[in-house]
Amino acid sequence: MKLIKVAAGVVNQTPLAWDENKRNILAAIDEARRQDVSILCLPELCITGYGCEDAFQSRGVQHLALDLLEEIIPHTSGIVVSLGLPAWHAGGLFNTACLVANGQILGFTAKQNLAGDGLHYEPRWFKAWQAGDVSSIEVGEGTYPIGDLVFDLDGVRLGFEICEDAWVADRTGTRLAQRGVDIILNPSASHFAFGKQDVRRRFVLEGSRALQVSYIYANLLGNEAGRTIYDGDAMIASDGEMLAVGPRLTFHDFQLTPAVIDIQRTRTSRERDGSYQPNMDEEGLVTAHFEFPDCASQPDSSDSADWETGDCCKQEEFARAVSLGLFDYLRKSHSHGFVVSLSGGADSAAVATLCKLMVDFAWHQLGPTGLQKKLSYLDSDPAPSSPGEWTRRLLACVYQSTRNSSETTRSAASALAGALGAEYYEFDVDALVQGYVETVEGAIGRKLSWQDDDIALQNIQARTRAPGIWLLANLRQALLLATSNRSEAAVGYTTMDGDTCGGISPIAGIDKAFLRTWLKWMEDDGPEGNEAMPALRAINEQQPTAELRPPEQGQTDESDLMPYTVLDAIERLAIRDKLTPVEIYQSLAGEHNGGQLAAWIRRFFQLWARNQWKRERYAPSFHLDDENLDPKTWCRFPILSGGFERELKQLEQLVQSEGQ
Repeated sequence: MKLIKVAAGVVNQTPLAWDENKRNILAAIDEARRQDVSILCLPELCITGYGCEDAFQSRGVQHLALDLLEEIIPHTSGIVVSLGLPAWHAGGLFNTACLVANGQILGFTAKQNLAGDGLHYEPRWFKAWQAGDVSSIEVGEGTYPIGDLVFDLDGVRLGFEICEDAWVADRTGTRLAQRGVDIILNPSASHFAFGKQDVRRRFVLEGSRALQVSYIYANLLGNEAGRTIYDGDAMIASDGEMLAVGPRLTFHDFQLTPAVIDIQRTRTSRERDGSYQPNMDEEGLVTAHFEFPDCASQPDSSDSADWETGDCCKQEEFARAVSLGLFDYLRKSHSHGFVVSLSGGADSAAVATLCKLMVDFAWHQLGPTGLQKKLSYLDSDPAPSSPGEWTRRLLACVYQSTRNSSETTRSAASALAGALGAEYYEFDVDALVQGYVETVEGAIGRKLSWQDDDIALQNIQARTRAPGIWLLANLRQALLLATSNRSEAAVGYTTMDGDTCGGISPIAGIDKAFLRTWLKWMEDDGPEGNEAMPALRAINEQQPTAELRPPEQGQTDESDLMPYTVLDAIERLAIRDKLTPVEIYQSLAGEHNGGQLAAWIRRFFQLWARNQWKRERYAPSFHLDDENLDPKTWCRFPILSGGFERELKQLEQLVQSEGQ
């Protein structure tokens, strides 16, 4: 046996935060050395951060990345480390993984398959490296190989699949296996989405089996740049066996997942079928001396079946992903807390509850000292000494009433704020609303009425709630959180400069039906290690309503629009699957009355087309699944369009023909 201790290291980086990124990398290297790790795989572009956007094109950024690399290199004595950074070569910028061993650069492997769909725009900044090509690059006073490389360290062969390189059909690992590679390193920046960890797990495990190698996967961690959350996934597999799976969605700066791999085991598998044929003369082979210390034995598998390793429900993933996203957004923006306009309804209740969970998770994982260190920029003297004190320090909720508000929502909001431990205020804004109405009535010379001016009278109430809540957020130096969800974004059922106000919109990427299911789960169960929240019962028992019309009208969201389950089904078929109105009608036929279904489909498409401008103005939201409507990261649509007029006529003709 030839046993080598390896580790996947995940780090919580920030674009262009050079000193912070360096500290996290060095801390991971030091911890790996303390644990006698010989090979450490760190994530993709960990030096610069993955989300630098067009700043990647700055030559200053490129030079600083190399400066940081040279500052890190002296700290790699006695260990092999992969470090991700952009590298300028031959008139183009490449996404590379630099392999450093024992204080020396060995070479730069360049990414061959760039992620260019969904929220990824790598081809905008980087060039794809051609398979088989090898060149050289100057760094400092040295010249090093760059390209499609294999590294031979005293007979142990290493190669790279950089994130997308493993997701394509013709994955680079196939050629690496043919070149006799023993270990494949996969430094990644793979965004969080529900259930995505299961896909990664399959390609890591299957890759190690099919390629007959040991496989080390290391993903980024946390809310790096504002919208995208990385779960810090870390896996190590060998010859079809999962050796280690690390915790996900943690609040730490870095996390190490180690394992001991048996090089001889995978070689024996390849020798058995005749595929182990290393060529010492091949182009792109980089040889270097590195003495791997002996490992006594193979440890037991560290794979387990809890939420941290991905075997969890969607509700738990949602709670932990958004909580981590909020925590990183808070501290990286140096904000002093959150303010939520708590209406007594589902959306604002979900947002406020997520803020409470954020504190609970951070306290549990970091402890009092770690949490205080992370938020050391706050004026907290003395520091809060419990999760409850931190919640009250960080979260303020406000119920803003008008004459159309009910005692049901007011008491629900008050009870929930008390259960969360948030600071709670009540603003009566009715006089302000009536002041605006009377001012406009005087200017135009007539009275406004619900019969003639319904939308305008609804919107002025929502908009009047904005200035006061912004004022409170400013006074607290806090982030105002918008509370609109994805279902509302799809059809524009939201008031611009009203309920869309905020610096960040944490639930704009999730649909209403799921939010209601999640709140019921929080009421009855809650995340592992946390108590259920019975105070949500008063929220969950209500029908969602904006409470903007007079109470006697019995306004509900679904009577204004359509059942949320139908709205969400139409949205997925129309936007995710790109089906036409007729195709959607045919897909859902039989589930609803034909005429009613056609009316709902018509309403969806009309509202979708005319409200793109609202989606363009939403505060940044978190990416939670690959059905996002965010026009800046996932779903682009013209602000002005034909409004599906011909397509909806075709639907009308189909319904008429069925009625004959």
